[in-house]
This record gives sequence, structure tokens and C-alpha cells, in this order.
Amino acid sequence: MANILLERTAPLPLDEAWRRITRWRRHGEAVPLTVVRVDPPEPTRRGTVVVARSGVGPLSFDDPMEVTVWQPPEGGAPGLCRLEKRGRVVLGWAELEVRPGPGGRTRVLWREEIRIRLLPPLLDGVVRRSSRYVFGRALNRLLRSP
Repeated sequence: MANILLERTAPLPLDEAWRRITRWRRHGEAVPLTVVRVDPPEPTRRGTVVVARSGVGPLSFDDPMEVTVWQPPEGGAPGLCRLEKRGRVVLGWAELEVRPGPGGRTRVLWREEIRIRLLPPLLDGVVRRSSRYVFGRALNRLLRSP
């Protein structure tokens, strides 16, 4: 099992940072070889299922995630979204959080616990490093693009 924590500060209001990191289809634009679909499409709420399909051709797999916590930021209070991974290949959870940061900026946290079925724990370090790289780049892109 690989645990990752990504932290960023962005010159954005809380609600705008939240909007940018929870527009699920944009995650597919930010993560290579990935397409994202959402059911139901809008608005996100508890029970929404986000499916990231990654790979090429027959080497593709679905990473279905169910939104189990949906607390958008309100009145300056932090926002939190938790997704439970429900797939046959990727297991674990992810949390996206926005909170007030220094100097009027927004602090964004992306926490994730990832387990790849059939992958031995010996390779957790590789999963951790590759996930930090891929998701770190995706988070940067999501926060930069309106």
C-alpha cells in the first residue's frame, strides 16, 4: 500500500480552487492516457461515482471511485471530498481538501492511499513515487487552468 500527500498553495479563493480540483472530467485531461466519466454527471454529491479509465487498448482498466464525503467550502470553512476506490485493479481512497492558507491564498491537500491488486508490497515505493509524480503534475495543471 502506497500513501501519498501532495500540498500546494494557490492564489485562488477557496471556492475557485475547489471547483478546479473537483471538475472530474478535467482530471482525465491532466492525467496521461486517462478518460474520466461521472455518474450522475452533475452535480457531484455523496454517492456520485467517478470512473477513471487508464491505459491503451486491451491494457486499459477502470478505476471506479465513489464519493463518500462531499463538503464544499462554505463561508471560509474548509472543503473536503473523499473518494473510495471500488475497482478490481486499484484499491484505497483519495481525499481532496481546500483550506485557507497564508496571505489569503488557498492551501490544497491531496491525500491518497493506493493499493494495486496483485502487485507485491515490495513495489509500494515505485507506486508511491510514480503516483506523486503523476498526481502532482495533474494537481498543478488543475489549479493553473480555469
